[in-house]
Amino acid sequence: MTTALQLASPQQLVRGVRSQLATGHAAPDADDYLRAWADWCLGLAMAPDKQLALAQSAVAMGADTWRFALQAASGRRMVPATEDPQFAAAAWHHWPFNLYAHGYGHLKQWGAAALAAAAGMSSENARRLEFLQRQWLDAVSPAHYLATNPQLLEQTHAEGGANLLRGARHWLADAARLIAGGAAPGTEHFRVGEQVAVTPGKVVMRNELAELIQYSPQSEAVHAEPILITPAWIMKYYILDLSPHNSLVDYLVGRGYTVFMLSWKNPTAADRNLGMEDYLRLGLNAALDAVGAIVPGRRIHAVGYCIGGTLLAIGAAALARQGDTRIGSITLFAAQTDFSEPGELSLFISPNQLKALEGQMQRDGVLKSESMGAAFAMLRGADLIWAPAVNQYLRGQRATLNDLMAWNADGTRMPCRMHSEYLNRLYLHNELAAGRFTVVGEAVDLKLLAVPIFVVGTETDHVAPWRSVFKTRALTRSADFSFVLTSGGHNAGIISGPVNAKRRHRVFHWADAEAPASPEQFLDGAELHAGSWWPTWEQWLAARSTPANATSPPMGNAAAGFPPLCDAPGGYVRG
Repeated sequence: MTTALQLASPQQLVRGVRSQLATGHAAPDADDYLRAWADWCLGLAMAPDKQLALAQSAVAMGADTWRFALQAASGRRMVPATEDPQFAAAAWHHWPFNLYAHGYGHLKQWGAAALAAAAGMSSENARRLEFLQRQWLDAVSPAHYLATNPQLLEQTHAEGGANLLRGARHWLADAARLIAGGAAPGTEHFRVGEQVAVTPGKVVMRNELAELIQYSPQSEAVHAEPILITPAWIMKYYILDLSPHNSLVDYLVGRGYTVFMLSWKNPTAADRNLGMEDYLRLGLNAALDAVGAIVPGRRIHAVGYCIGGTLLAIGAAALARQGDTRIGSITLFAAQTDFSEPGELSLFISPNQLKALEGQMQRDGVLKSESMGAAFAMLRGADLIWAPAVNQYLRGQRATLNDLMAWNADGTRMPCRMHSEYLNRLYLHNELAAGRFTVVGEAVDLKLLAVPIFVVGTETDHVAPWRSVFKTRALTRSADFSFVLTSGGHNAGIISGPVNAKRRHRVFHWADAEAPASPEQFLDGAELHAGSWWPTWEQWLAARSTPANATSPPMGNAAAGFPPLCDAPGGYVRG
């Protein structure tokens, strides 16, 4: 009898082996890091003067640490020679904790010098080793362990160990939830449709991949041009409709705009073969058809967030190639169209890493949200891994979740085919910026985008660095182009609310499609404003819309095949 092994092709066998070896999106490929280490060794071997300097530095730091230890052991109050904020408290100025902090400061300093000493090392390998060193330094920091952290010891003594008992309960609860797959504690206070995603509306379209929500007007008179928002499918859409005070949807509806929002299905293994073209056909294009039927004869303000913005740029260019003029303007929130400088996520994107990841996705059909979440956490390990662990399991303190944190815990999966295409074609090969990305067999050209364009980048974005987002300026031919750089990160910078005293933003407008522009020129010429960027964008939209005196459209259009199906937020967001 023929066995399954005999029926499998060599390619299937290789994928099967890789699926067993793959440990998730957050596990960097060992071969990449071995090559980076070999590159560093080779560079250092070719620089004997730097070897000598490193050796001398190690001896000097060792001697200094020894002298510091002798003086600190005598009972003198000694401040460790480090600017690391982990050791700023006065408790770290006493023996033996000041010695731990002092030695750790030398370790960080020497490690940075050692990485910089290898001449000729590629930038990719340098980033990999710096990342690996950062993980190791976080793991050996004396601030992260009970026995070497005086503040933790003081708290434990003051509470008689009650903090450790609470921490043990937190750890057991988290372990049980990890096994059972339950929700993070605190998320019960932010239920979709009850505390978050509460802007009234109706689902007016549903297919096998997406629902389209039309939000109810708050006034009889509105701007004639509707807004269609394409969120990322790596996240649930309601980040743009969080609590009423920071809901972008509510803000726009309250200013007289008719707003539509795509809500993506959370895919399962059965959706493994959905690709980028499916997201374009069943998502953006289907939504444009529905919006055009509900608000006929009006050009549409199209908005895209993160990967949803990338999809919007692709789809808009493909439509422009066909002479389709339904899109009247494009707004991109923290969205990349040129992936030549993808930032720290490039640490997880290499041919070897993607092969291992594809093995995992071939096995599971989807990439689980936990895998992507772990990768993002490793990029900021001190803040997102170690600090929460110390607070919860040693201090016994649970963080109080806010709406954005609760949303972040409500993850989504990604289909195997789509995510593989996205990482390989965009991140790895940068096909879109190079003009090689195809839709239905034809390459799309972003230079066909001549409508008004508004792009938002955030200063501390680890997912879509603002200088990478800025590259859209050179790829399009819009004679009405605006770029805003706002303080904050990929999510918090975008979801700033209409009034936010903690935020600032810079804005610059170009009225010439051929005018040269670089990030440095932007910083030199951009006007700095205090507060949220939302009003700046809304004023930009209003200037490119008819006055808010049109009659608000009906909810859906049953005659055209888009009847109201159910109340917002719909069903897909709960999946």
